[in-house]
Amino acid sequence: MLNTIEIVVITLNFFTILLMFFDKRQARLHKQRISEKTLLLLAVLGGSAGIWVGMKLFRHKTKHAVFYLGIPIILALQVMLLLYFTQRG
Repeated sequence: MLNTIEIVVITLNFFTILLMFFDKRQARLHKQRISEKTLLLLAVLGGSAGIWVGMKLFRHKTKHAVFYLGIPIILALQVMLLLYFTQRG
């Protein structure tokens, strides 16, 4: 059974994948976009896996160093924290 935090993180990651799709579509249509600060904030809050999957699926933000370097670093740190806290338990 999933706990509340796991449900929130899974939901956040699905949401960030959808945001990456939406932002890519908006970029193609030359319409208002989601700010990079918002996407990075969501990654730091736990949506880094979703941002990374969205980058790969939609080929979006792949030329921005803050994304192609930063998102994997954030994701790795989050995985290490997850492993640390689950091993302590």
